[in-house]
Amino acid sequence: MTEKLELLEEHRVFDGTQRKYQHHSETLHCAMTFSLFLPNVEKFPNPSLVWWLSGLTCTDDNFTHKAGAQKKAAELGLALVMPDTSPRGETVADDADWDLGQGAGFYVNATQQPWNANYQMYDYIVTELTTIVRETLGLTGSESIMGHSMGGHGALVIGLRNPNRFHAISAFSPIVNPSDVPWGMKAFDAYLGADKQAWASWDASKLLASHDGKPVPILLDQGTADNFLHVQLQPENLIAPEGYPLKIRMQDGYDHSYYFIASFIDEHLDFHKTYL
Repeated sequence: MTEKLELLEEHRVFDGTQRKYQHHSETLHCAMTFSLFLPNVEKFPNPSLVWWLSGLTCTDDNFTHKAGAQKKAAELGLALVMPDTSPRGETVADDADWDLGQGAGFYVNATQQPWNANYQMYDYIVTELTTIVRETLGLTGSESIMGHSMGGHGALVIGLRNPNRFHAISAFSPIVNPSDVPWGMKAFDAYLGADKQAWASWDASKLLASHDGKPVPILLDQGTADNFLHVQLQPENLIAPEGYPLKIRMQDGYDHSYYFIASFIDEHLDFHKTYL
């Protein structure tokens, strides 16, 4: 697999290294990029790994460039991996709308044509990219996962579906109940079909409500000035079983942007470090 992985960029930052890679994905049938931050490997030879999943229209660059996470990650000895948000390329199905198709993979495995040919983002992250990270890049430390908006949905779903792998989950402004909000309903209808029973295993609110396995601690931050709060996000719909370690914080005056993420990313990384 090593020969399939191309290093596109490498930058020294905060006593660590920021990299960007490209590879051909056998799961998505296209070229994919992902970014990786490594703390000082002499100080942290086997760092814990935090996965970051970005939101609609984003690539792996948005978090890397805007969140300001590297300084805190370097201090805590955390590696950060940032996948892209969908398959890409001229042969990959797309839509004229910004909230469907390329840049809007929703971290599910599509079952409907034409999407099912490429849109297998869950398997790409949980299996293929994981294998690259572990076997090619040698990162075998403990793991947690976080994300923003559509990526917050992805982090919650992937974390809850893999409780023995991910030690903690956090999210900024996540789509917690995609089965019942416009963004999620549009994407799920296209990718998964009209049968809403098939949507439940990709809906964090439903996964958490019925969760009976190992509890994965969750931290959720939501800005009160977020334009998407009441129609698309609805954090009040994320209801945990009694005693489940879920903390939802409403942050006064913050919106949906990366300014919000940058304001609280250090606290999220501290949260993850607690459990890693």
